[in-house]
Parts: sequence; structure tokens; C-alpha cells
Amino acid sequence: MLSTRSINLVTRPLSAVNAIRLSSSSSKIQASAMVYSNYGKPSEVLSIHKHYLPELKPEDVHIRFLAAPINPADCNQVEGAYPIKPPFTNALGSHDPVAVGGNEGVAEIIAAGEQVKGFKVGDKVIMANAGKGTWRTHAALPATDVQLLPGFNQDVSLVHAATLTVNPSTAYRMLKDFTLLQQGDFIIQNGANSAVGQSVIQLANAWGLKTINVVRDRPNLDELRQYLTSLGATHIITEEELSKRETRSKLKEWLNGRKLRLALNCVGGKNATELGRYLDHEGKHVTYGAMAKQPMQVPAAPLIFKNISFHGFWVSRWTDTHSAQERESMLADLIDLIKQKKLKEPIWEKVSWKVNAPEEETLKTFREAVDKGITGYGKGKQILVFDE
Repeated sequence: MLSTRSINLVTRPLSAVNAIRLSSSSSKIQASAMVYSNYGKPSEVLSIHKHYLPELKPEDVHIRFLAAPINPADCNQVEGAYPIKPPFTNALGSHDPVAVGGNEGVAEIIAAGEQVKGFKVGDKVIMANAGKGTWRTHAALPATDVQLLPGFNQDVSLVHAATLTVNPSTAYRMLKDFTLLQQGDFIIQNGANSAVGQSVIQLANAWGLKTINVVRDRPNLDELRQYLTSLGATHIITEEELSKRETRSKLKEWLNGRKLRLALNCVGGKNATELGRYLDHEGKHVTYGAMAKQPMQVPAAPLIFKNISFHGFWVSRWTDTHSAQERESMLADLIDLIKQKKLKEPIWEKVSWKVNAPEEETLKTFREAVDKGITGYGKGKQILVFDE
């Protein structure tokens, strides 16, 4: 039975005494970071670099990371196969120029420079943009590189906070930005059991939308159906069923006169093409992934006779082209749904990063986790939890 694990971590804001001590002598804070100096297989090129944080600058913050996921895109970045490529630098005092892995995570402010506005010690923050490096215990960054989590409290777990900016945000924007959806409307998606797919199901359910969810056939299909249904999935079909003629009649019955105007694709290939065939006039076909690594063919008939349009979506690009206020509004909505228990944690597996553990132990644990993150053989999303 698929299940969601949770952590029992209590984050303790620093005392006033500690805050003063860190602000005045912050160069004594020792940090560890998972870095790479060249592209390659993550479990082979990643290593641990220990260093001291620099003295606190007036416009900077010092942060302590609490949790950070190992996403497939993070691994692609280390491999050099991702559009965002952090620069290799000697900023951390390494012998060779390095970059820090990881793009997503939640951290706590432990010190703020005198010119920093809007942040205080103890605040929980996320990265304002991708590529800043979250696979590390501590960081010194300009305050503009972090963003407050609006409405964060004890009802929001660290796992929720650490995984909010990629998968739920991607689902949120795709449901909001491409076509106007009314309560009772349907959307169709493939890869419905992916992290984004599960977020789509939950957000759609919370907003009164219905979902037709396509998944690959598998031995535990009934178990998967039960789990996705528990998230709020309306209908679940396999990729094989999607291409059958009788499915068209079944969908017509489900829609009951409503138009199907949004399809979400993370698979590509023939499966993505099939999604487009079910869209109605003026339908939007949105691609945000290509797990099958196969090109998608676009038939002429839907373009000519239905005026269907095909789009791509990348949440990092959305963040770069929209204001911090727009992102904050979206995150506030998502956190509100978490508090209402309408958006669950992803299925996840804890990867413990003990700050004082031997370097070899931490590196071994991390390399095993990153291999699981790439192959998908883990029991869920691999999430680093930084234990003091």
C-alpha cells in the first residue's frame, strides 16, 4: 500500500543571545555543501566541501537549511543536461571552482545584515530563483536571493515547504494560466502518478474541477488507482486504454456535454499525441516534461478544424518573468490548501544529513539517495533533512 511518511522535526528559532553572537562573529559558522567541479553522473562527481561562512555583509542573510529534495532536474543539472547551469566559482574557498547542487528547499534565517528589510532571525525562507544551491547546511546570500514563505506555521511541514516551489507550483500555474476553467470542467493529463500529476489532481479537486488521469499499466495498478482516487482523481485509465476507440465513447459519457479544453503532458511521444485528439475546439495542449524521450507528433486535423494550440511550460521561466508578489500570492494559496489538508505531502523517503556526522558517511548516504532519485527505485521522493 502506498503511504506518505512524515518527519517529526521541531525547528527552534535561535535565542536572542545566539542571534547576536552569530551576527557579530558569523565567520565561525562552519558549513558543508554538496558540490561538483565538472559535469557527470551525480553519484560520481559530487563531493562534500567544508568551509566557513563569510562575515555578514549589510545586505546579506545567513541561512541554515532545514530540508531539500533531490529532484530529477537537480540531477540533470549536475549532469550538465539542464538549461540552468550555476557558475563554477571559488566563492566557497574551494581549490577548484565548484557549484552547489540542488534548486529547491526550505531554510531558516540565522542572521540578517543591517540593511536587510523584511526578514528577521527565525523566518522560514525558500530560494527566490533556481540555481542558488540547496544541498548544503548553511549559506550566505544576498537577501534578494530568498523569499519568505507566506503564512508558514506548525500546520505546514518542512517537507511541504521544501517541495512547494516546483511540483505544486507547476500544477497551479498550468491549471490557472492557459484557459479559463469553471467548476465541473474536466482536464486530461498523462503521467498522473508523477509528483506534478498528483498535485494537479489535488488542486483540481480543491477547485471543483474533474480529472481524467492517464497512467502506465503496471502490476500494482489497482493499488495506484486507489491511491490516486484518495487524492481526488475522478477517472483513471491506462495508456493502452487511451488509444482505444471505445474510450472515446466512455469520455463522452463522462463529460456529459462539457468541453475538454486542457491537456497536460509530461510523457511525450504517441501518448502525448493521443491526448490532443480528445481536446475540444480552442483546446490547449501543455507540455511540461518528456519522460518517454520521444518526439511528439502534432496531427494536422486538430490544428485545422479545432484550432487546438500547443504550449510548453517551465516553472523556472515563469518565476523569472513574474514578480515576487505574484509568486508570493501563489505560494499563499498553496499553503492555505495545505492548512485545509487539501494538498498532501509527496510520498517521500528521508535522507538524513547529520551536521556532525563523518564526511564519508554523509557522502555515502547522499550518493545512494541521488541514484534512487534518478532511477526512481526509491519508495518516494528523496528529501534531505538536516539534523543538528
